Amino acid sequence: MPSLLTRTRKPVSLPVDKPDLLDLIRRASNPPPRHVAIIMDGNGRWAQKRGLPRSAGHRAGVAAVKRVVMAADDAKIEVLTLFAFSVENWGRPKREISAIMRLLYETTKKELREIAENNVRIITTGDIDGLPSTKREAVLDAIDRTRDNTGLILNLALNYGGRTEILQAVKQIACKVQKGQLKPEEIDENVFKLHLQTNGLPDPDLLIRTSGEYRLSNFLLWQTSYTELYITDTLWPDFTRDDFHRAVLDFQARERRFGRVSPVR
Repeated sequence: MPSLLTRTRKPVSLPVDKPDLLDLIRRASNPPPRHVAIIMDGNGRWAQKRGLPRSAGHRAGVAAVKRVVMAADDAKIEVLTLFAFSVENWGRPKREISAIMRLLYETTKKELREIAENNVRIITTGDIDGLPSTKREAVLDAIDRTRDNTGLILNLALNYGGRTEILQAVKQIACKVQKGQLKPEEIDENVFKLHLQTNGLPDPDLLIRTSGEYRLSNFLLWQTSYTELYITDTLWPDFTRDDFHRAVLDFQARERRFGRVSPVR
């Protein structure tokens, strides 16, 4: 299996009529998104179409993660958040959960050195204390060994749920009010954001969802209030570098108004 940020030794020549998508991103009048979030959907269906166990789909999905991390790094994305495991995923069959956790452990261990060498910083969003101990320790080791890196921030949403995150923030704020550390009238959006698990990160500019599903699935509910959505029918294991760059180009072609109207020309 290729390493996470391994590049091909020889550049792949493109047909004359096929544009270099990365070059188009760099030359676009609007900047690329600072923060891209992805709901990586379709591993199970990818495996089912091939008569394979769901675990094979998850393993193929890891290869897509590798491609997208490299593509995001090339496009100068600042933050890439991947919805790796939700709080609802614990309701899946035990065999599938075990396969996902094993992949998390194996991939983290195998790719950590090259991730660090390529200046990628790993962080997490979610309750990683709820992960099995060996998997949690592998993730914590990756966070520690990359904490001083200054390149792409790879944010893994692990054991994460948007409603759970919001409830935790409300409880933290309520405790501060109860202790007299915060007045109710002082609570605004900025104060609330300080208590979210994504504190310190910009809100996602672009949310990509693969496999053609049209829902947020309890992902970054507060943070995506004005995020641009990009839905593709492509199943996650089939998602390529070019697919990612097309999504970025689509974002760059949009006008973001944040509830306002376009200026009169």
